[in-house]
Amino acid sequence: MSTSTRTQVRSPQGDVPRRRTGRRRGWAAVVAYVVTALLILPMLWVVVLSFQTNENILRDPLNLTELNLANYQVATQTLNLMLMYKNTFILASVSVVVGVVFAYMAAYALTRMEWTRVWLRNGLRFYLLAGLAIPVYILLFPVYRLNIELGLFGTYWALILPYIAAQLPFNVLLFTGFLADFPVEVEEAAVIDGARLRTLAWRIVFPLMRPVVATLLIFNIIYVWNEYPFAVTLINDPTMTTISLGVAQFQGFWSVDYGAMMASATLVLLPQLLLYAVFQRHVVAGMTFGAVKG
Repeated sequence: MSTSTRTQVRSPQGDVPRRRTGRRRGWAAVVAYVVTALLILPMLWVVVLSFQTNENILRDPLNLTELNLANYQVATQTLNLMLMYKNTFILASVSVVVGVVFAYMAAYALTRMEWTRVWLRNGLRFYLLAGLAIPVYILLFPVYRLNIELGLFGTYWALILPYIAAQLPFNVLLFTGFLADFPVEVEEAAVIDGARLRTLAWRIVFPLMRPVVATLLIFNIIYVWNEYPFAVTLINDPTMTTISLGVAQFQGFWSVDYGAMMASATLVLLPQLLLYAVFQRHVVAGMTFGAVKG
């Protein structure tokens, strides 16, 4: 048997698209690095300032020769961090879990249920999504009055209920978008096997929505963690102080302790970075597209 060797001649014209593609990828990488640096720079700047004195921050913030831990000592001695973390964790966990559950139920009903009156479904969807066009803090005074009338002022529920309402529009939008592209064959196979509506929604579809749930957990928990206007308006009990309220304690009427404020802001930032590090690998759009193999 003879072996024939083929010689392939590559034309210069064929390399042009590859060079262009390589250049585009190179420019895209440069832009991505620049944007990432611009996003990380403020956080690094806060961390650096947290190790400097107030005089150094106001006089020469670029001086890195006089770094110390005095600001963190002031922050830990002034703030009851464990109490603040506990209060914020309770508010975030309850509001986010309830908000995700309600949003998923609403989105599943809007995208999967058969409506005899289509206008009612469209009106309900418009009502839920209209919240995206309304600034949340415009409703601050009505929410304040409602909490007083309902006797919720100064309690956890005074913040949990507004947080749930603020999360619903975005949650419904994200769930409906993913459910619209969700493969119907998965649900049809479950129905053939005898699955009921509750089993279909919570045991078949919901576990495959992990990318959406992870995304909502990150966005909503960070929102509750950093929220200030509702907390400062609806909470008057020092034992219910949240993280955002604690950071604001270093800003007085006549003076501001910039170093301690930067130190407390760094302590607030660390749990958020840890949360993102845990859930970021689950935020992958399109995981459900591989659920059906044919």
